Amino acid sequence: MTTSRNPNIAILGATGAVGQEFIRLIEERNFPFHQLKLLASARSAGKKLMVCGKEYTVEEARPESFEGIDIALFAGGSISKVLAPEAVKRGAVVIDNSSSFRMDPLVPLVVPEINPEDIAWHHGIIANPNCSTIIMLMALKPIYDISRIKRIIVSTYQAVSGAGKDGIDELLNECEAYSQGKEYTPKILPSASLPKHYPIAFNVIPQIDVFRENDYTKEEMKMVNETHKIFHDDSIAITPTAVRVPVLRSHAESIYIETEEVVSVESIKKAVDAFPGTCLVDNPAEMKYPMPLDTSNKNDVAVGRIRRDLTVENGINLWVSGDQIRKGAALNALQIAEYMISNSMF
Repeated sequence: MTTSRNPNIAILGATGAVGQEFIRLIEERNFPFHQLKLLASARSAGKKLMVCGKEYTVEEARPESFEGIDIALFAGGSISKVLAPEAVKRGAVVIDNSSSFRMDPLVPLVVPEINPEDIAWHHGIIANPNCSTIIMLMALKPIYDISRIKRIIVSTYQAVSGAGKDGIDELLNECEAYSQGKEYTPKILPSASLPKHYPIAFNVIPQIDVFRENDYTKEEMKMVNETHKIFHDDSIAITPTAVRVPVLRSHAESIYIETEEVVSVESIKKAVDAFPGTCLVDNPAEMKYPMPLDTSNKNDVAVGRIRRDLTVENGINLWVSGDQIRKGAALNALQIAEYMISNSMF
C-alpha cells in the first residue's frame, strides 16, 4: 500500500467504453493517484494507452494484479464476481459498475450527492447503481428533500451505448444499410444473449435485458430495487418502463411523481438548480429542455419540463437527460473514489 495520501489505482476493463471514460475523467478532473494499473482481458493485454501524458501497458487481469492496490475501479461485467473478492483479499477497495453486488445487504449502493454516508460501512466493495437509476435519482433527490416522494412512474428512453460498443455499431450499421437500400440483420438488441433481435434504427424497443416472472424486465426492476436501497425507503411505489431508442449516447427519462405534501413548481425548480450535479433546463417559451445531444459528454444531469399534474394535486411531471457513461457509470464511481480520498477512507 502507498504511504502517501494519493492511492494506488487499478482500472479493470480499461479498454472498454466505461474504462476509457475513467481515463478521460481522471485527466479532466486531475484525479490524484500515486500509481496506476490498467487491466483487461487476455485479448486486450499488451495494448498501450496514454494517461496524463504517460504510456501504460494494459495487463491481463488476474487475482494477483491487485497486490498493492488501494482503490480498484471495475468497469462492469460478470468478471466482477470473480475478481472483486480477490481484490478485497489483497487490501483493495473495489468500486464496481456491474450489477453483481448492488443488492447485497453488506455492500453500499452509492450516489455521492445522495447517500455518501453509506460509503463508511463498506466491507471492501462499493456498488455503483444502474445508469437509469442514477439519472432518475439525481433529479428526484432535491424534490425528496422538500417532501417525501410516495410514488414514481418512469419511462426511460435509453441510448444504444447502454448496450456497449456493439449497440452503437448496430445502430450505425443499420442506418448505413438503410441509406444504401440494403438489408441488415440485427444481432444485438434488445440483448445479444436472446434468441430474437430487432432493428433499432427508426425503431424503439420496449425491452432492455430479460423479462422477469412479473413481466417487468431486469432493467426495470433494477430501478425499483436500487431506488429503495439508495433512498433507504422501501415504501416508495415505483413502476418503470425501460425503452431502447435510436440515440447514440445519453439517456432520457419521463418521470411522474406524487409527493406527500403539495410542492410548488417554483420550489422544485429552485431545489433542482441548487442541487450539485444537476442543472435546470426549463424554459418552454424559448423551447429549452433537456436533450441527449446536449447532455452527451457532460457531467450534470439536466432536468426540465417540470409541471404540475393536471388531475392529481400532489403530482409532478418532469423530463430528465443524462450521460449514462459519465454520471451513469464512470463519473459516479470516480466521485466515490474522490470522496474516499478526501475523507482518508482508504
